[in-house]
Amino acid sequence: MQTRKLGTTDIDVTLICLGTMTWGEQNTEQEAFEQLDYATAEGVNFIDAAEMYPVPPRPETQGLTETYLGNWLARRGRRDDLVIASKVAGPGNGLSYLRNGPRLTRAHIREACDASLRRLQTDYIDLYQVHWPDRSTNFFGKLGYVHNPDEDFTPIEETLAALDELVREGKVRHIGLSNETPWGIMEHLRLAREKGWPRVASVQNPYNLLNRSFEVGSAEIAHREQTGLLAYSPLAFGMLSGKYLGDTWPEKARLTLYERFSRYTSGRGADATRAYVELARSHGLSPVQMALAYVNSRSFVTSNIIGATTMDQLRENLGSADVTLSTEVLEAIEGIHQEFTYPCP
Repeated sequence: MQTRKLGTTDIDVTLICLGTMTWGEQNTEQEAFEQLDYATAEGVNFIDAAEMYPVPPRPETQGLTETYLGNWLARRGRRDDLVIASKVAGPGNGLSYLRNGPRLTRAHIREACDASLRRLQTDYIDLYQVHWPDRSTNFFGKLGYVHNPDEDFTPIEETLAALDELVREGKVRHIGLSNETPWGIMEHLRLAREKGWPRVASVQNPYNLLNRSFEVGSAEIAHREQTGLLAYSPLAFGMLSGKYLGDTWPEKARLTLYERFSRYTSGRGADATRAYVELARSHGLSPVQMALAYVNSRSFVTSNIIGATTMDQLRENLGSADVTLSTEVLEAIEGIHQEFTYPCP
C-alpha cells in the first residue's frame, strides 16, 4: 500500500489508517482483532485510537478501544512494525467522568498519556494528538466564531510545554492536533519554532465529500508547513455509502443506533449524497470507494482514517487504495460540490 511521510518526521504511514472508535461499543475485542489482522496483512501500518474511545463515549466503556489494541499488540508482538496514534481529550463533551472533566493542562496530559500507555501495553506512542482545543472555537460542526475575552482556557503554551516533556522522556515520538482551526495550527507552530518544542506533524480533522471545509483555511498550511491532514469521517458516518437514502435506517448501522450523530443527515446532506451516489453508480463505481478515493487523491492528505464494523465494510474501504478516479469523475464531483457547497460542515 502507498505510504506518505508523516509531517517532517522520518515516519512513513500508509495512505489508509485503521480507525478504532467502534471497538468496545459496536465491535467486540474478537472483532477488533479480526480487523487488525486483516488490515495489517493488507499492508496497513497506521492505527488511530483515543483515550475517550469508543464513541459514543460512556464511563462504562471508556478506554476499551485502547485496551483491545494493547491486547492485540501484546499477543502479536508487532509493536515496532506499526505506527500507533492516540489522543488526549479536551474539556466538555459530557466527559465529566474522565479525570473529573478533562483539560489540556500539564497534569491532565501527563495522567492521560500514562493511562493510554498502560492500556496500549507499550512504552511509547508514535503520534500523540490533542483531540480538540481547550478553548471555545469552531469544531464539531460549529461555524461562526464568537469571541469571549473572559473565557477561562488552558493556554496552548502550557499544553505544548507538557507535550514537549513527554517527547523528551521518550513516551511520545511526535505530536499532532485534531479538530483544530487554522489559527490554532499556526499558534502551535509559532510556539514550537520560538521555544524549540515539538513541531505538529499532522492535523486530524473531518474531511469528506459533504464537508470539505479543511480546504478553506488549512489545506495551504498543510502544504506549506508540512502538517498534512489525517482525514476522519471520510464517509460522513457512512452517509456517503448511500445506505440511508430514501429514509432507510439499516439495522445496527451507526446512524440508526445513535440519534446523536446528526451532522450529515440534513436535507441538503441527503440531496448531496444522492448526487454523489448516482455519479458513482453511473461510472460503475462503488459509492464508498469513490468517496474514499477522492479523499485519497488530495495532495494535502497524509492518511485517510477509515472505520468499519463489519469485515465486508473493511475490505471495501481498503480496496479504495487501488481506485484512481478519472478526470471525468473528478470534474463531475466538482460540479456537485458547486451546487452543494459544504452542506454538512
